[in-house]
Amino acid sequence: MDWAILVAAGVMEAAWATALSASRGFRRPVPTAIFLVTIALSMWGLAHAMQTIPVGTAYAVWVGIGAVLTVLLAVVRGEEKLSVAQGLLLAGLVGCVVGLKVVS
Repeated sequence: MDWAILVAAGVMEAAWATALSASRGFRRPVPTAIFLVTIALSMWGLAHAMQTIPVGTAYAVWVGIGAVLTVLLAVVRGEEKLSVAQGLLLAGLVGCVVGLKVVS
């Protein structure tokens, strides 16, 4: 269950990072509100998962999920382009996150 919460917290990390960018420096109220809610959920999930998952592993998984999803959201929204090299590196990051779960 803690791994599921950690994954959800990583998804919330991508949501808050995307909302932070969309808030334009906290000048837009809806993205700012989404940022505040999702960062709180993300931090709660990370803190909860760290009760049973070692801090280094939990943090690496949380950051990895958040980073990959944030990039993919930006690509889907047309804000960034993804090169083959970037795609391969992101796939490697996903592999590392999965590997951390496997060896834990």
